[in-house]
Order: sequence, then C-alpha cells, then structure tokens
Amino acid sequence: MLYASEHPLVRLKVAELRDVQTRAPRFRELVHEISMLLGYEALRNVPVASRTVRTPLADAPGYELGVTIGLVPILRAGLGMTDAFLTLVPQAQVWHLGLYRDEETLKPVEYYNRLSTGQPPTGHEVEAWVLLDPMLATGGSAIAAVDVLRRTGRRPLTYVGLIAAPEGIRALEASHPDVDIYVGAVDSHLNEQGYIVPGLGDAGDRQFGT
Repeated sequence: MLYASEHPLVRLKVAELRDVQTRAPRFRELVHEISMLLGYEALRNVPVASRTVRTPLADAPGYELGVTIGLVPILRAGLGMTDAFLTLVPQAQVWHLGLYRDEETLKPVEYYNRLSTGQPPTGHEVEAWVLLDPMLATGGSAIAAVDVLRRTGRRPLTYVGLIAAPEGIRALEASHPDVDIYVGAVDSHLNEQGYIVPGLGDAGDRQFGT
C-alpha cells in the first residue's frame, strides 16, 4: 500500500524542505517535523493492549503498546528521522543499517549491518519494523534493506520516507508487495544520474551541512 500524504502541514513543510535557501539547522527541524506527521499515520494500526490507569478520582480504562517496535534508519540520512519516531514511541529499538549508493552503478553498497549481528534482549523481540530513509529514488537501498530484514526473518515491515520517485515506488512494490509505503510527496521522475526531480538535493548533505 502506498500512502502519499496530502496533509496541508506536510505540504507546507515539504515545500520549505525543498527550498535551496533552507539551511542545515532548519532542514533538520523540518525532517523531524515531517517525520512525526508521517509517523502518526504509519503507526495508525500498531496493536495496543488494555490496561487500567489510576486518575486523581478513579480508575479509568487505558492502553499500552502491544508490540515491540524496531526502527531501522538507513545511514546516514535516516538518522534525521529517528528522533521523531523515538518521540512518538520512546521504547522503540533502533537497529542501524549502513548503505550508500555507488554513483556509477546506482546500486546499494552495504557497509554496516547491526541487524545481522545483534540480538534483542530476551522477551523484547521486535514484532513491527519501520524502515526510515528520506529519499526513495531508484528503490535500490530500500529493497536491499528489506532483503536484509527478510533474510533474518524480520517482518512485518513499513517504509517511511520524505520524498519518493515513481520509479522507486514501483521497484519496491514489485520486490516486496507486502511492504506499506508512507511518504510526504511523490515527485515527477528520476534524472539520468538517478536523482529525484524536483527533489531536494542530497538529504544527508543538507541535514549535516556537508
């Protein structure tokens, strides 16, 4: 399922995010704000369990998270989205995955994988995974990340990004049709270098001022 946000606040913030005049400090703020708005939607069906809450006057019915959530930010740009999701779900686990795109082949190259080596504490196994990556361009990095998760038996999975190209959406849907995709905007196309047009440039460079 593809969910492309039409919320007015997301539209306003994405427009400011694109602006070449938006500097790194504000860019990071916008990534955080848009990620929170998308996270609200992406976690809409997360299971909850009933519990009782004591108010100053009486007991009241309440809820608590019913599953353990695992966040998988694709380094480095995905780091900017992580704090927003931790604000929403402070108890979530964070499992880093390092991928970069070879500029000649446009294929993803893995350089760090916490998922292959790490084991969660007993009783805290993740039951719902959220992949965080600002730009869904060719789809190569997202597909590679889902492949890593699936090889280790991790599922179900949701992808959350800021901006996507139609080519990347089609590629991810074709490779992993069961992955729900949440993005802030769907752009026109990829250029010959594999960059999203109109896009916003390199999300990692703009976040970290490099």
